[in-house]
Amino acid sequence: MILPIVAYGNPVLRKVADEVDPDYPGLKELIANMWETMYASNGVGLAAPQINKSIRLFVIDSEQIFEGMEDEEEKAQYPGDEGAKKVFINAYIKELNGTPWAYNEGCLSIPKIREDVVRSGSVTLEYEDEHFNLHTETFTGITARVILHEYDHIEGKLFIDYLPPLKKQLLKRKLSDISSGKIKVDYKMSFR
Repeated sequence: MILPIVAYGNPVLRKVADEVDPDYPGLKELIANMWETMYASNGVGLAAPQINKSIRLFVIDSEQIFEGMEDEEEKAQYPGDEGAKKVFINAYIKELNGTPWAYNEGCLSIPKIREDVVRSGSVTLEYEDEHFNLHTETFTGITARVILHEYDHIEGKLFIDYLPPLKKQLLKRKLSDISSGKIKVDYKMSFR
């Protein structure tokens, strides 16, 4: 089932999410719905707070980014990163490494706004998968960026928090329009 994506301004996007335990009601169905919602919205990641669930759960599929890259030179910009399609439950960052780099990010909860955000080149994460098996894994390149973006959602942060004050000021009206529902998108959204 495709779920509505919570728009900027909803308080759930600013909460630090709660841990998930294996007996969380309907977890398997929720994860399936998150995949369906993410793909229907043309996203590469989706965190539970974006569907109004304040729990430490997100899904990513950065493989589709690499599938969209036609030439090998473009792929070569991200050595060691072939993308990943994974479920992350109760994730915590263990280490940030690599050269920080800027990339033009957007967010399904903040549609029609894209800005350059500087993030670390790699992230080591401890997390549980959908079967609650514990993993510690390092991700690099675009995949690390997608993970860090979704991880921010479970920590109550948004990509616009990384912008300089003047840039945020310039976006104030657009953000206000988003939170009040004065925006058209081709996916289901929920406004406050």
